[in-house]
Amino acid sequence: MKFRVIIEVDEDGMFVVQCPSLPGCISQGRTKEEALENIKDAIKGYPESLKKHGESIPAVEEEVVEVIA
Repeated sequence: MKFRVIIEVDEDGMFVVQCPSLPGCISQGRTKEEALENIKDAIKGYPESLKKHGESIPAVEEEVVEVIA
């Protein structure tokens, strides 16, 4: 399954990645590549974390459209 992620650089120069479809699913890394690998692990562990905390998995309610300009 594919997820859209947003990458930002924080004030300390760390790459912070979040997955809007999965509330609270955030990770970081020293490099963009490290941050992307870390968010993959976070996404994989997200369902188990929700179960552990008695929460349900949210429905994906977004549509991603690629536009080339």
